[in-house]
Amino acid sequence: MDAVDMGEFVVRRASESDADALVGIDAVAVGGDDERQASIRRWCRRGLAVVAEGASGLLGYCVVEYTFFEQGFVTMLMVAPSARGRGVGRRLLDAAAASCVTPKLFTSTNVSNQSMQRLLQRAGWSPVGLLHGLDEGDPELFYLRRWRSAAADPVT
Repeated sequence: MDAVDMGEFVVRRASESDADALVGIDAVAVGGDDERQASIRRWCRRGLAVVAEGASGLLGYCVVEYTFFEQGFVTMLMVAPSARGRGVGRRLLDAAAASCVTPKLFTSTNVSNQSMQRLLQRAGWSPVGLLHGLDEGDPELFYLRRWRSAAADPVT
């Protein structure tokens, strides 16, 4: 994916050198979650993450993997608290969909995460299922965004 100028910020493929900055904007990683920190480093190393970058630095990131029934799955979408409400999450989801190499792209969020549900609905995602048992007392909602298969990844 080449860097795509989105006005206030650009969206581009994350590099391994972005990992520390991404850890710094991820609330779970900042809180000391070693697994999340390791995941961020792995996603960057494997080229699975795209980032939104503004003049002040990295604003958010999104990860797409292909381990969900061999379809694309947005494993993580994180926007820095200071960058929320500026369209960063939407642009990252759009970039994920544009670079997805399968005709279907899925994601999920907890029932309690109303802001993510609103974002997904505004971005054209459809609810497709509910799963109990992942987080006690907070079921997981699954969403689908049908998309064309990318002939070539526009994000490099």
